[in-house]
Amino acid sequence: MLISCPDRVGIIAAVSEFLHKHGANIIHSDQHAIEREDGIFFMRITFQLDDLEEKQVFLCDQFQQVAEKFAMEWKISLSSQKKKVALFVSKYDHCLQELLWRWRIGELDAEIKMVISNHMDCQPLVEPYGLPYYHIPVTKEIREEAALEQLKYLKKEEIDTIILARYMQIIPKRMIDVFPNQIINIHHSFLPAFVGANPYERAFERGVKLIGATAHYVTEELDEGPIIEQDVHRVSHRHRPEDLIRIGSEVERIVLARAVKWHVNDQVLVHGNKTIVFPG
Repeated sequence: MLISCPDRVGIIAAVSEFLHKHGANIIHSDQHAIEREDGIFFMRITFQLDDLEEKQVFLCDQFQQVAEKFAMEWKISLSSQKKKVALFVSKYDHCLQELLWRWRIGELDAEIKMVISNHMDCQPLVEPYGLPYYHIPVTKEIREEAALEQLKYLKKEEIDTIILARYMQIIPKRMIDVFPNQIINIHHSFLPAFVGANPYERAFERGVKLIGATAHYVTEELDEGPIIEQDVHRVSHRHRPEDLIRIGSEVERIVLARAVKWHVNDQVLVHGNKTIVFPG
């Protein structure tokens, strides 16, 4: 259960009492409050309840009374109902390989349903996994038409999460509107520095001592969406642009994998242009 609402006394007690009343066993509970005059309270509770799939609709109907009392935005997600994921990729395959590997060994608790690409380069990598690989060319002139074709495949498989595993194309508004806070991008830079293209070359020119990567939700503002995860690696004047790219690629795949794992496990709450990420 994920909850956000205006901060006030009694929220934790009310939620705990409700779950106890309906026979649920609380396994883990975490909360955070933004301490301001208009303070917001965030909460994530993991609980166990026998036959929850059959009881989910009834439980949600009953909880609505508690939610209205505290003006909550909330949802209950079942661990048995895995997120259905589509991976978007262009030519660079390191992030794609990392996600597919983690999925194969059971570390990524989701259903990867397809890979969509504007190039054919990664098809040989995907084929052994038995996943559909849809090649949909994209240019600035046909971006909207390509999005309509992509949406056709996404709708058919009831996709609820899109991962841009180094997909080097701008996502049109029509797709963002369908998947709000459900499209995750990996930016090969420690945002907000070096927004846009060729960040490693610009980082080299500036003589930076740290390079990093940022995983964030996609919004209409390019590379400005809510940040889920970031990491950095120390470099020096001895590193050439190709070294920065190699080191940066290692950071990118780890940062994206963490962000995707947290998202599919419902550990992320979005508030405005920020995220609250609860530990597992």
